[in-house]
Amino acid sequence: MSSAPFTYEPVGATRDDLAVCPPGFHPMLVRTRLGEGHDLFQQAAEAVLTWEMHRALGVGIAAGADRAAPGVDVTVTLAGMIKAPCRIIWTAEEPRRAGWAYGTLEGHPECGEEAFVVDRTGDGTVWLTVAAFSRAAKWYARAGGPATRSLQHAYARRCGVVLRRLCTGLSEV
Repeated sequence: MSSAPFTYEPVGATRDDLAVCPPGFHPMLVRTRLGEGHDLFQQAAEAVLTWEMHRALGVGIAAGADRAAPGVDVTVTLAGMIKAPCRIIWTAEEPRRAGWAYGTLEGHPECGEEAFVVDRTGDGTVWLTVAAFSRAAKWYARAGGPATRSLQHAYARRCGVVLRRLCTGLSEV
């Protein structure tokens, strides 16, 4: 665990409200239906908490622990070139909700927070929600403007597709 400071405020804002977006940031909220049932929820939660979903996406994950936990540093590598250092802010492992959020550290192309949460509703439906608030931190993220945000949304949608495939064995639609 490093002592590097986060690159934004308010740290932890996604803990209680995934739709939060502080002034000056761009919001993202992508929700994907994974299926139904307790077993699916358990499998999806484990895949999110142990980085399995991220690794199945094809991104590089270098984490200070095998499982998400507050204070764990994580570096996500995109396309083998872009390194995005983050730190886990909070985790949840509840009977109907599991996941975590990380915040950006110096060197990340964006500035903000992103959460990956699996939940099971009262009717047994299992969902993945990827929520974030961010703004560009590096010149190339600023230069990308709306295209950068479109890529973030595409990544979040892909998380849902990959997690559903991991947990249900369904081929991509």
